[in-house]
Amino acid sequence: MSDRLTTLRKFLEDDPADAFTRYAIALEQAKLGDDAATIRAFEEVLAHDPSYAPAYHQLGLFFAARGRSADARAALERGISAARPAGDAHAASE
Repeated sequence: MSDRLTTLRKFLEDDPADAFTRYAIALEQAKLGDDAATIRAFEEVLAHDPSYAPAYHQLGLFFAARGRSADARAALERGISAARPAGDAHAASE
């Protein structure tokens, strides 16, 4: 486990509702190359904050990079569905 991941997990202990810290953990998991942990981390972000559009985008890119087109499409479609009602046209367009 990286020092950064350890630090992020400590931040999350201090503020379990912080979607950005959860998102940062997912990105760090992706850097470490643990696909299963990465997917779990992104899904955890979205379970706690279903409107957190950047997590859908990065999850979609993560799946696409691994040739998982159907999963990528599903993640991106979920993100578009979450971004539109929130009025986040930029996130929906990405």
